[in-house]
Amino acid sequence: MSAEKKYGLIGRNISYSFSKKYFTEKFRLLQLDNHSYDIYELGEISEIEELCRANGLSGFNVTIPYKEEIIPYLNSLSEEAVQIGAVNTVVVCGGKTKGYNTDAAGFEKTLLKLKQENHQSALILGNGGAAKAVKYVLRSHGIPYETVYRKGNLNFDTLTAENVSKHSIIIQTTPVGTFPNVNDSVAFPFEALSPEHLVIDLIYNPPQTAFLSEAAARGSVISNGQLMLEQQAEKAWEIWSSTSDEL
Repeated sequence: MSAEKKYGLIGRNISYSFSKKYFTEKFRLLQLDNHSYDIYELGEISEIEELCRANGLSGFNVTIPYKEEIIPYLNSLSEEAVQIGAVNTVVVCGGKTKGYNTDAAGFEKTLLKLKQENHQSALILGNGGAAKAVKYVLRSHGIPYETVYRKGNLNFDTLTAENVSKHSIIIQTTPVGTFPNVNDSVAFPFEALSPEHLVIDLIYNPPQTAFLSEAAARGSVISNGQLMLEQQAEKAWEIWSSTSDEL
């Protein structure tokens, strides 16, 4: 019988997360009765050190708003996490921690499944940890992009239909529209969208956000974050289950 292992998800306002159900079912199917996965709400990222000590975690996932803030608290990072500048998966072993990014692999699966020949440039909405993984994937595939964010020269107040028309891939990376605030949406000139656009919203709950509904009404190809979520979770488990006794 394998040793007891505790995993979890850290973030803020994450009671809606699918992760606990997903990993609990995975452990059941793998007959890992001594493995568990729980949700940990952190008011501040500084609470992570005590959380690891008190709960004996073997690893954890990281979500909004801590994908970047977690980095100074880790002993080391994978090369990919260094390049991305954000972490969503952490291994705890021998009292040390190592951060990885599996969001990039998850987003890449989604992008390559849907991208067509005419999808040549991207507009990214948001500039947080998830957006960093998206940028990493776009760069690796030679896809140019612009970013819209609150403090940027191109922000949600200055974004125009003309800006949008320059890009055929739109990627919504902010948490706006996540359950329970399902009627919310970032400010966006939806009239600029067409059937030529691929619109991806990284939110998975609800399955179709208000943002995606507006895009669908213009005939755009739409996708939520479910595939990305599942793929990054599988990659996280691959990392956790293959970690040796030392980092």
